[in-house]
Amino acid sequence: MPGPTNSLLIEGTFDELADELAQYIDDVRKKQSDQGSSLKAEVAPLLEQGQKDEALKKLVTASAILNSAPEKGKKASIMTMSKKNSKKKTLSKQTPTPPEFIATYNLLVHLVRQSPNNDKFLPKICQNLSAPITSSPSHGTGLALSILTTIFNILSPTNDVRYHVFLAILRVVRSTASFETLRNQLKNLDLWIAQWDIDAEDQRNLYLSIADAASDAHEADESYSYLLRALRTIPASEASSPTAQELSLRALKSALSHPSHFDFQDLTALDCIQALHSSSSTSSLASDYYEILELFSSELLEDYNDFLSTHPDFLSRAGLPAPVLERKIRLLTLASLAASTPSRSLNYAQIAAALQVAPHEVEMWVIDVIRAGLVEGKL
Repeated sequence: MPGPTNSLLIEGTFDELADELAQYIDDVRKKQSDQGSSLKAEVAPLLEQGQKDEALKKLVTASAILNSAPEKGKKASIMTMSKKNSKKKTLSKQTPTPPEFIATYNLLVHLVRQSPNNDKFLPKICQNLSAPITSSPSHGTGLALSILTTIFNILSPTNDVRYHVFLAILRVVRSTASFETLRNQLKNLDLWIAQWDIDAEDQRNLYLSIADAASDAHEADESYSYLLRALRTIPASEASSPTAQELSLRALKSALSHPSHFDFQDLTALDCIQALHSSSSTSSLASDYYEILELFSSELLEDYNDFLSTHPDFLSRAGLPAPVLERKIRLLTLASLAASTPSRSLNYAQIAAALQVAPHEVEMWVIDVIRAGLVEGKL
């Protein structure tokens, strides 16, 4: 994953290495019975005329086939140097290289870095690496992340191309539900955003990509956290926009569905959440969502049941889990009842009436509300 900035040095002139890569891609094509034109023949005259970017364009365009290249076997001369600790690792032509896939992509990245317009070529490479590595289904994720990490680390910290590379890393992480590999790096996110100087929309896309990756890995807390960050990038002037409403409903659904999320103040303070209240149609899903949020923020089980009696299809329309919401509103009701009791003592009959449960169930609910951290007390 992203780490200290690195330099990637490969022996040979640009023309020699571009010619070698073109020949390699032609070889891969032949192995796959691709009878298309020779890439080497197309690239050679461009190199002779000094049209390096045009040659690169052809190489990068054809590079998608590298995803089906053999995982091992190539030899090359590659040296990486960490600027942080100045330690060097050199691979000579007599030494077996890392997997062929990695060596070949490193060669392509090295060529692209020599162009003053490398920002035109790197997005295509990132797109390729976000696609499945068909030559190595079992190791494809690791191979793709290895190359994307190399690209990220060799770019200057202030180069905003890093933003697009990181999005590609997120796509790979999401496709394999491997969020854990990313977790430790997210502590650098605020610094990276400041270095890239990206606008609010790009920040929102980044936060949503992280939220999606976390959600697919069943990391509900992380996903919700980045959903909130995405919502906070929406200015008040756009609080009623379709995008704002869509994200607001998604965040509300996430918060309401989470079994252990009980504090909704982080949502009610947002302009885009407040805008749901003034939705054009009072019977709309958005308005209903806002009403249910208010119920969970300050009302009781009785009010929740009244809402459901007048909106019998709300939970199914919203895709919300009825058992989770019923449990949460009961716990919140019990917490509210405890907070409003001057004597600091509640009898079982009071609790049973408020929670609409049988007296023998009260002890279970009291234990549950204490475990949830909503009430401190004892039976």
